[in-house]
Amino acid sequence: MEVRVLRYFLTVVREESITKAAEALHITQPTLSRQLAQLEGELGVTLFSRGTRKISLTSEGVLLKRRAEEILELVDKTEQEMARQEELVEGVVAVGCGDLLAVQTLGELIRSFIQKYPRVTFDLYTATADHIKERMDRGVTDIGLLLEPVEMDKYEHIRLSRKERWGVVMRPDDPLAGKEKIRAKDLKDRPLILPGRLSVQSELASWFGDDYRNLHVRFTSNLNSSSSIMV
Repeated sequence: MEVRVLRYFLTVVREESITKAAEALHITQPTLSRQLAQLEGELGVTLFSRGTRKISLTSEGVLLKRRAEEILELVDKTEQEMARQEELVEGVVAVGCGDLLAVQTLGELIRSFIQKYPRVTFDLYTATADHIKERMDRGVTDIGLLLEPVEMDKYEHIRLSRKERWGVVMRPDDPLAGKEKIRAKDLKDRPLILPGRLSVQSELASWFGDDYRNLHVRFTSNLNSSSSIMV
């Protein structure tokens, strides 16, 4: 399975047409069709359902799309890192972080690092701790900024001195908005958005006590910014 053919495959998926994909790749349609047929033969599966107007993926095609994206992301990352074999430190550092106040500390660390190594760039994205760990395990992400509780035994890690605090986000005209502190019983009969991570929900369950199972949870979200908008 060649990397070049995987790029062909993803282009066809994006364009939903052999003809349009061939034009985008600057190759002939018969050449592209032959490469895809060889790929299907190599894998022993059918990747596309060919309709009258556009093509769509089979279940095997959906799986290959996901894996091809992961493979090409690693290939591109490796090529960037190996582009220059000089004594100067350079490359791309992929950083995953949660929706946390500690991102400010991360920004300060990155700024100091770039001053020392100006040829290094950073690829920063926001995701849940579980997603970041999964990408780190696959080698796609280099550094993760995570909110505990997180299992960290298999990673080299340090704990930042900055502490994150739980809070409640609500509309300015909400009756609870004037309170200096929110107690568990204040939220007992309110519609709530809770974090989606099970480990975080366990901590909330300890705080709410027996009232936790009777909460009116409308939906869950792992990003504070998204939850704030929904409020």
